[in-house]
Amino acid sequence: MTPHDAFLDTLRAAVGASHVLTDPDLRVSYETDWTRRWRGEALAVVRPATTDEVTAVLLACAAAGAAVIPQGGNTGLVGGSVPRAVADGPQVVVSTLRLRDVEPVDALAGEAMVGAGVTLAALQAHLRPAGFTFGVDLGARDSATIGGMIATNAGGIHVLRHGPMRAQLLGLEAVLADGGVVRRLPGMVKDNTGYHLPSLLAGSEGTLAVITRAHLRVVPIRPRRAVALLALERVGDAVSLAGDLRRSLPELAAAELFFDDGMELVLHHAAVDRPFPNRHPAYLLLEADGDDDPTELLADAVANAIGVDDAVIASDEAGRARLWNLRERHTEAISAEGVAHKLDVTLPLARLAEFIGRVPVLVTATRPGSVTYQYGHVCDGNMHVGIIGPAPDDEAVDDAVLRLTIEMGGSVSAEHGIGAAKVAWLEADRGVADVSAMRAIKRALDPGWMLNPGVLLREAEA
Repeated sequence: MTPHDAFLDTLRAAVGASHVLTDPDLRVSYETDWTRRWRGEALAVVRPATTDEVTAVLLACAAAGAAVIPQGGNTGLVGGSVPRAVADGPQVVVSTLRLRDVEPVDALAGEAMVGAGVTLAALQAHLRPAGFTFGVDLGARDSATIGGMIATNAGGIHVLRHGPMRAQLLGLEAVLADGGVVRRLPGMVKDNTGYHLPSLLAGSEGTLAVITRAHLRVVPIRPRRAVALLALERVGDAVSLAGDLRRSLPELAAAELFFDDGMELVLHHAAVDRPFPNRHPAYLLLEADGDDDPTELLADAVANAIGVDDAVIASDEAGRARLWNLRERHTEAISAEGVAHKLDVTLPLARLAEFIGRVPVLVTATRPGSVTYQYGHVCDGNMHVGIIGPAPDDEAVDDAVLRLTIEMGGSVSAEHGIGAAKVAWLEADRGVADVSAMRAIKRALDPGWMLNPGVLLREAEA
């Protein structure tokens, strides 16, 4: 019996033989990033169902000198939840998909307790009968898990009203590298008893602990919604209008910006209808909600807006879905064109329109023949940049866009995380002192560098 055989037997004893996947055909979907740009080979994929099982798996991995790759729904776009292509030792993917327990909604406090493997869509369905919903929503809702969303501090389409995942987090349970369990459940809104570890683990990308359960803030459903799609001639007008509406329209829940090339790509790849008879340079999608129908308020707010050439408003469910599809299908439409370089950046709002104009020119100059698609959450200054053309391992366009982002005062990661893709850019973005503090935290909680090595921080820098 080889050391690996003994190790695998220990994992099987911990979670059951059927939940230790070693067959390459069964492992492959866990080993490949959603973008298809990052892939590595795991010794095994392990699927624990309880916190105790997670503890047993981490202790076994520590004893065997195996790296642990925590993984939720594997919807990440920066290579942060799959094995590294080059690794010194065995790697084990620890999938949290079986951690799916949910507790009854606390309607009095507006809170919910769920397992890390619960998907966002399942959480929304669980909350709905109690009259609540979740403050974070995103297009990958059917696959993205709560644990993964916490680990990446996911944002999505409602950040302008509710904030990212960190703002929804009252408490959590997580297993540390040494098998110790951090358990701040249920967690209180007012709790000044030292460091708030849930906030620290939010955005840590699986490098400090494996999240197993979460205590979440939930919000009452605002049952009436209206969605408007505006066609504009200038990007600057779209950015200005979104900012104005954020101040003047309390019912505003989402503001999304995309462009003619992205619209045409979605129309080509998805079964959706063209919303306007003519093409336009820019599109601003707005959603308003409330206890009363916000359609008239939304219509009045945009009626005389500068630069709007055309508009359509929908308040029925089917009509709203048709308009949202034009924005939410961008990611899959871009991926249908090939292996895309997907960047996720934030700019100061005052410079967002300038950035949007400069990026395609920069990409073309860096790699002629490349095609650039941009879309994003305009009130957050968050743009997603998808680039088709360069080889998957060609980082030139990535580096050029990230360098421009920093030069313009932005952040190289708005909501996807650093992952494996942007490790080299962390210090340029955050500064030496910030990264040194992160390294100190990593050394304290994971001195053996077992949890997600190669993500967020370089091991040699720890």
